[in-house]
Amino acid sequence: MHILKILFKNAFRHKLRTGLTVLSITIAILAFGLLRTVIHAWYAGVEASSASRLVSRNAVSLIFSLPLAYKEKIRQIEGVTNVSWGNWFGGVYIDEKNFFANFAVDPKTYLPLYPEYMLTQEEQTAFLKDRKSFIAGQKLAQKYGWRIGDTVILKGTIFPGNWEFVLRGIYRGKEKNTDESQFLFHFDYLNEGVRKKTAGRADQVGFYMIGVANTNQSAEIAQRIDRAFKNSLAETLTETEKAFQLSFVSMSDAIITAIKLVSFVVIIIILAVVANTMAMTARERIGEYAIFKTLGFGAMHIVGLIFGESLVITSMGCIIGVLLTFPIAKAFGDAMGTYFPVFNVTTETVVMDVAASLCVGILAAIVPTVRAINVRIADGLRRIG
Repeated sequence: MHILKILFKNAFRHKLRTGLTVLSITIAILAFGLLRTVIHAWYAGVEASSASRLVSRNAVSLIFSLPLAYKEKIRQIEGVTNVSWGNWFGGVYIDEKNFFANFAVDPKTYLPLYPEYMLTQEEQTAFLKDRKSFIAGQKLAQKYGWRIGDTVILKGTIFPGNWEFVLRGIYRGKEKNTDESQFLFHFDYLNEGVRKKTAGRADQVGFYMIGVANTNQSAEIAQRIDRAFKNSLAETLTETEKAFQLSFVSMSDAIITAIKLVSFVVIIIILAVVANTMAMTARERIGEYAIFKTLGFGAMHIVGLIFGESLVITSMGCIIGVLLTFPIAKAFGDAMGTYFPVFNVTTETVVMDVAASLCVGILAAIVPTVRAINVRIADGLRRIG
């Protein structure tokens, strides 16, 4: 405790300089933490993917559909335990700026495949009974103030017209990385509406979600499904849910790489700031270090003083930066929920913040320490006064 008291007193001998350095570290750690959280949010869908689910889509492109009749043939393939299907709806709420993920799905088969979407038994029963009903994630419901029984109208973009829905359930995520901002409604409701307007687009699905019994056989089952529709008018491409999600993330590889580089550049810049502060501090105290040597204190004592002071400064900035990261990340996540449904500060990010601050504290103290150790007593004493 006595040593810590000395280190704190030394660190705040020049309050303004130390305060500005701590502020710089705080901003750097905050920026680093938020950038790493953005990267984690980008991969949230991949991390939330289940190994027991496959996704089958049109082999040409996701924008092309598959016949609804494929469901029976997929069910009969060895290793398949459950088959569900759905369509990206692409509707907007009131205004184009109110955009969120909305899907038409088959509830009876979809909900068992996604147990991470938690509903009460009453909500699930109500959702299954009412063809015009929908369920929404609690983040989405909170954002727009929806309550059970509310009527919501979406303006279709892919499927034109105003589509009316009734909220029958608000699901909660089983895990922290579960997306709680989706809008899910009955595929049959969409299919009937499409049949009335353009019969040629009816009985078509955008993708199939497939449950498998043995995750070790996922690749083999995917090949069986694709072989079953080989040379058909609509061939399939089946892959694990993780691979399906990664295909979207890979489109933004350049952006993710740039964010990663910027996050490390921030640390390099703050290293230069702290190194400059410690160099100035050591230069001012050369006389003191010379006196320590005359009193019999060895090199390790000087090393401890300089490294300790550097780590005290960087640790304070790190602690403040990490504490500020959580509320700012929450505010950012609420504001950007459409683009980042899952925006949580992970333990890995906090560990990286701490590791970065320790590295900066250690590296910034190396050069001043070497100079202080190597200075001769006579040269150091000349600087006193």
